[in-house]
Amino acid sequence: MNWYLEVLKKYAVFHGRAQRKEYWMFLLFNIIVSLVLTVIETLVDIQSILSGIYSLAVLLPGLAVSVRRLHDTNRSGWWLLISLIPILGAIVLIVFMAQDGHPDENQYGFNPKLKTI
Repeated sequence: MNWYLEVLKKYAVFHGRAQRKEYWMFLLFNIIVSLVLTVIETLVDIQSILSGIYSLAVLLPGLAVSVRRLHDTNRSGWWLLISLIPILGAIVLIVFMAQDGHPDENQYGFNPKLKTI
């Protein structure tokens, strides 16, 4: 839950770096919340109002954490546009997001795994 809240605190922060865990935990929590909202909408028999509002609310933080995750792998945030290529783009992006971050400081900032004293 803390990983999710940390991403929301950095609502539209597109600079810096994000660890793998931060990105994947945010994604996992979004999937769980979306599934729960979809079940509630189905039970109450309403259109996709709740899940639509939630999706809009987390769109910007989701983009921001994705860009920061790419920065951690020493790639530009513009690599997100590769997801526009059907199937292949999504596979390439998943591979990028699953890779370990750059071990040292890079042009996007310090390694978030290293704790500062």
